This record gives sequence, structure tokens and C-alpha cells, in this order.
Amino acid sequence: MPLYEHVFLARQDASAQQVEDLTTQITGVIESLGGKVTKTESWGLRSLTYRMNKNRKAHFVMLNIDGPAAVVAEIERQERINEDIIRYLTVRVDELEEGPSAMMRKADRDRDRDDRGGGMRGDRDGFRGDRGPRRPRDDAAAPAATEE
Repeated sequence: MPLYEHVFLARQDASAQQVEDLTTQITGVIESLGGKVTKTESWGLRSLTYRMNKNRKAHFVMLNIDGPAAVVAEIERQERINEDIIRYLTVRVDELEEGPSAMMRKADRDRDRDDRGGGMRGDRDGFRGDRGPRRPRDDAAAPAATEE
């Protein structure tokens, strides 16, 4: 059977329990149509790049699905109807990823970085790489002030 990765975004004001119920409902639809959910990951409440339907954040959930195309058509139909779901995306893949997804691995890396005390720019300490020292500004290149 075809393999799919399916991600949906739920509204920010939905509780974690409501998102879990949505996931259970979608999983039930998949299994009732002869498909199988091999992995479920909740990526939590994350900020969106831009506002969608007046939401700045959303609950992200990913499902790995093993089932016929009719399963995908039905869950997407039900997600269009459900007003708690902002967006969804289904991608057909050649094989399903084993272990945690890239988003979960990134969350682990971020957690480790926070534990070490490092950050985006915390480890720079004035190092300028191979760029060399700063050159003094050349006043001749600056536009001359005109007197009137």
C-alpha cells in the first residue's frame, strides 16, 4: 500500500486534550477504511510564520499512514469540514522514516543547547574569523557637507 506523511495544524486555543481527540478521530477514520497509522508525533504549540485565520500559533501533529488513497481523500475531506483544523498537508513517500522526525530531533538539539548555556550568538566572544581586524573609516569616502 502507498505510504504517506500527514501533518495538520490545529487552532491555538484548542487544548492539548482536544488536539489529542482530533488525532484519535483521524486515526479511527484511517483504520476504519483499511489503513494503518504507524507513527504519531505531536510537535506541540508552535509559532506560525504568518497569521492564518487570525491564529499566530498552532498545534502541530504528524501521522505516518500506510493505506490506500481513499483514506487520504476521506481524512482531508473531514479536515476541511472541521473548524479546529487550520491547515493540513499530505505527502506520499517511498518509505516511512524510522525513529523521531526531524522536528523532534531539532527540539532535542535545542533543549541540549539551552542546557549548555550556549545560544545563537552566545559562543562568538568577539571572534571575527578570517575577516581580519576592522579598518578605520575613511573620512574622504563620506559625503562632504555643503555650506550655503
